[in-house]
Amino acid sequence: MDGKSKMSNVSGAIFFILGLFFLRAAECRTPANGGTVKYSALSCRKHSALLTDFGAVGDGKTSNTKAFKAAIDHLSQCASDGGAQLIVPPGKWLTGSFNLTSHFTLFLHKDAVILATQDESEWPLVSALPSYGRGRDAPGGRFSSLIFGTNLTDVVITGNNGTIDGQGASWWKKFKAGRLNETRPYMIEIMYSNQIQISNLTLVNSPSWFVHPTYSSNITIHGLTIHAPIDSPNTDGINPDSCSQTRIEDCFIVSGDDCIAVKSGWDQYGIKVGIPTEHLVIRRLTCISPDSATIALGSEMSGGIRNVRAEDITALSTQSSVRIKTAQGRGGYVKDIFVRRMTLKTMKYVFWMTGSYGSHPDPGFDPKALPLIQNINYKQVEAENVTYSARLEGIPNDHFKGICISNVTITLTEKPKKLQWNCTDIAGVTSNVTPKACDLLPESKEVVDCPFPEDRLPIEDVKLVTCSASLPFF
Repeated sequence: MDGKSKMSNVSGAIFFILGLFFLRAAECRTPANGGTVKYSALSCRKHSALLTDFGAVGDGKTSNTKAFKAAIDHLSQCASDGGAQLIVPPGKWLTGSFNLTSHFTLFLHKDAVILATQDESEWPLVSALPSYGRGRDAPGGRFSSLIFGTNLTDVVITGNNGTIDGQGASWWKKFKAGRLNETRPYMIEIMYSNQIQISNLTLVNSPSWFVHPTYSSNITIHGLTIHAPIDSPNTDGINPDSCSQTRIEDCFIVSGDDCIAVKSGWDQYGIKVGIPTEHLVIRRLTCISPDSATIALGSEMSGGIRNVRAEDITALSTQSSVRIKTAQGRGGYVKDIFVRRMTLKTMKYVFWMTGSYGSHPDPGFDPKALPLIQNINYKQVEAENVTYSARLEGIPNDHFKGICISNVTITLTEKPKKLQWNCTDIAGVTSNVTPKACDLLPESKEVVDCPFPEDRLPIEDVKLVTCSASLPFF
């Protein structure tokens, strides 16, 4: 598929979510009477303020970094008195990086756009993540994310489909030219935190990864529309990284990289930190990424990835579905993976596992640290216009085992590859799969329905409450 065709397919798939009504309130006090607005959140807030209460100017040119910082610093005083909400009203609000606080909601009106500044001086440097040992782009540190938080509890980033624009083109250009000494900023990064909600927003053109919760737990992500050019570097959509109890639902992602990438640290650094990503639910995801995966498990998976449940997944003009990426030196594990009900259209691969994804942080990795890949389950898959059914490549003397694939129908492109199932160093079973799988995945003599857990994770039972605020009219 040529570039114009890819872009045409992408343009035809993009949609926007419409929702709630505009809010306004006064600084760190209960709002005055006026219009009533309702929205869903983990927690409701007693206090509310407008960004303009702190001198912000929404002309797309004036820097509002100081206004965001002043507003959040002020509202943090309300944390012990019912929490606080900062409303971003209609306008284009240029800003550098700013930090969130606990018991806090950042709410974007549908006509609000947060614009990331191009001024590098408004992006402070932060240390490399301990489970990575260095930045992903360069050996040094990294620029702080546009919206950043660490050691927080009860944080909501939401809106009625307001927009956050990372203005990433200049960063992509510098990255491709090799002009960066530090790693590009992410759009949203939350670290060492608990009870996080990110929902009902449009996110565009991040300099690198869009949403990156790391070392955190009890995370709810839903209703995000994420869009970056399909040739933009490393613009992963959602990357849960060393996180536990995460629920991702109802997201639409167009990306230059993996739509969702599940991670847990890089080689010896990830092994040392040892925090897995576990108990992850992904539902009703739609992905367009011609050169990457719908859901990638790895390649940075050295802390381990386990108990991932993905269902009702749609991929269009995408390289692969749920892909495992690892290598010698990674250590860790990817196990207890369950996938069902995928609808795939125009794919290079349906199934893809790679045991030689060979990027390493530095020469200090241990090549004897081998990953454990086992109990990988796919079922109920419909795929059409496919070039390769599967490319499954384990590691010599470290086979990927316990692979189960059942009830899969794949129809091929007009010019498919002759070898449809390319398998090495793997073991498992198939049942009711067309085209027939490779000899290393023999057809079961008895009908097999690959497992999918029927129990519910605690994060699935987290209920959002309806929050309301009586706000003054404009």
